[in-house]
Amino acid sequence: MEESRISIRTLMKDDFATIARAFQDQGWQKPASQYERYYQEQLNGERVVLIAEYSNQFAGYVTIKWESTYPPFSEKEIPEIVDLNVLINDQNKGIATVLMDEAEKIVKEKSAVIGIGFGLTGDYGAAQRLYVKRGYIPDGLGISQSGKILKRGDQVQVDDDLALYLTKSLHNV
Repeated sequence: MEESRISIRTLMKDDFATIARAFQDQGWQKPASQYERYYQEQLNGERVVLIAEYSNQFAGYVTIKWESTYPPFSEKEIPEIVDLNVLINDQNKGIATVLMDEAEKIVKEKSAVIGIGFGLTGDYGAAQRLYVKRGYIPDGLGISQSGKILKRGDQVQVDDDLALYLTKSLHNV
C-alpha cells in the first residue's frame, strides 16, 4: 500500500537545502530562503510546515497559516492551508491526501473551519479537484487577486495570484 510508505513530520533546519534542491531538479524555483522563513514562522507559532517523505525521501509539503493574509479569512480567524506541493515524480501516490489529512487534524484542534485558496489556471487543476473532492466549497465571494476581491468589470492579469478561496467545516473530520 502506497500510504504505508508515506511519513509526515514538521519542518527542520536540515530540510532547507534538500527541499530547494528537489524542486530545482524538476525546474521549480523555490529557494532555501523560503523554507528558512517558513521555519522561523513555525518557531514563532505563525505557521505549521508539514513535510512528507515517501520511502524516507523528501516528497512534498504543506503549510498552515494560523492568520491568513486573505482578509475574509483573517476577519473570521479561519486558518488557511497554504502552499501544498508534491514533487512531480511523487504525485498520484496519495501524498497530497495524507498531507491534507494531517493539516486538517491539526487545524481542527483550534478551529471548526479551515480555508484554502487556489490558482485558476490549468496547472492548478489537480489541486482544484482534490479540494472539491475533500469537501471544500467556495466562500461565495468570487475570485480575488493578491487578497483583493474582484468585482464585475475589473481587469486583471491571469497569474498565480488570481485565486478562488474555499472553506471546509471540520466538524466531521
